[in-house]
Amino acid sequence: MFTGIVEALGRVMERRDLGSGTEVRIATPPGFLAGVEPGASIAVDGACLTPVRVGEADFTVQVVASTLSRTVAGGYRPGSVVNLERAIAIGERLDGHFVQGHVDGVGQVTKIQDIDGSHILEVQVPAPVHAHTIPRGSVALNGVSLTVNRLADDSRIEVSLIPHTWGATNLGQLQPGDPVNVEGDLIGKYVGKLLRHKEDGTDGGSSDGL
Repeated sequence: MFTGIVEALGRVMERRDLGSGTEVRIATPPGFLAGVEPGASIAVDGACLTPVRVGEADFTVQVVASTLSRTVAGGYRPGSVVNLERAIAIGERLDGHFVQGHVDGVGQVTKIQDIDGSHILEVQVPAPVHAHTIPRGSVALNGVSLTVNRLADDSRIEVSLIPHTWGATNLGQLQPGDPVNVEGDLIGKYVGKLLRHKEDGTDGGSSDGL
């Protein structure tokens, strides 16, 4: 579990295809990996990935085909800048919102406005995310916890970024047309599912007897 508060920027050092997926080595700032062991969880652009090797200032993850198909990881190249967040520890402040690191799909930046140093991003998100998103609700873009300013037509949302977030994350490098990882609000997903099952008369449970 994560909060959507990016701790550091990493840089892709190497990408190696494995046939069934891809292995990616990522450089980190000094001290970021303190206490991180292989098998832990790190959000890379909001996607929860497991380090298989951990060095002093770099770690390696293996990205399976399903993750490559539904996130921006398929476009990683040496030099790509990525947002990094370690899993939260119980007892810490939750400064963002509950982010699972389970990316719902890839969105596309449609407009960027600079207003006195702050930035307004308009992003076309996957239709299911748009359906359970509300104004002033939460969304994670590339793993960054953001508040939704406005819902537009055609599955678009609008979010605001303060100068700190613009400069401290890779969102500040985005241009119109760029892809972003999108994770919808966890509570919205469950409420949406319950309402759908209430409408069709089912209980929302499993149909396979489990």
